[in-house]
Amino acid sequence: MLIKDINDPVLTVYKDLKESQLKHYYEPEAGLFICESPRLIKRALDAGYLPESFLADPDALSEDDLNLLNGAPVYTAPVEILTTITGYHLTEGMLCAMRRKPLPAPEQVLTGRRVVVLEDIENPTNVGAIFRSAAALGMDAVLLTEGCADPLYRRAARVSMGGVFQIPWTYIPSLDILKALGYKMASMALSDHTVSIDDPLLMAEEHLAILLGNENNGLLPETIAASDYIIKIPMANDVDSLNVAAAAAIAFWQLR
Repeated sequence: MLIKDINDPVLTVYKDLKESQLKHYYEPEAGLFICESPRLIKRALDAGYLPESFLADPDALSEDDLNLLNGAPVYTAPVEILTTITGYHLTEGMLCAMRRKPLPAPEQVLTGRRVVVLEDIENPTNVGAIFRSAAALGMDAVLLTEGCADPLYRRAARVSMGGVFQIPWTYIPSLDILKALGYKMASMALSDHTVSIDDPLLMAEEHLAILLGNENNGLLPETIAASDYIIKIPMANDVDSLNVAAAAAIAFWQLR
């Protein structure tokens, strides 16, 4: 179906609803999110997310793209309308409104040797970049506090390059469950009582949770106090820290 009017009601989920409104679209059931580009859409479909509808530039649709559609409604619109909706030119010309899945309980994802915990990381770009590194560098799961940006926000999912669809994740109400399930907590924090990221005892831990904190304030004092390790990345030139996403990638590589 070709859409020629930017005010067509079928475009409501793509242009008129904020991320938070999409998230609660079917409340109390899980809501919607918007996924961009055939690559990310395919990874979401492979992970079991169901499409509600597709919106695409008809000139950019390929036969491979059409194979993704799974019988969901397909709307096409000129690139000018797509650019108005997204605010930028879509290089691969496809959006998909997808249903969220119910999130698993923390116990269901806390089954591997190395897990990541994000505490109140608010920037979707940082969340997406951390997911990309976690998926690429062998982490087993990501857990988030409620103060984190949603991994399925459009920008977070895009920056993750589909990592949010490739690694188990959920929200965690309390850090107590980590120790209850046998994980040692390793907090990345500025402190006078740290061990190096390549400390042999740290690297030898069978079950390790790597904790990363808020962009401005870091981890909460009580989180640091409850940790088994406070870890640091050695720095030069009087630089005290890295962006949280960069620090995460280094930690995942060293501790994987």
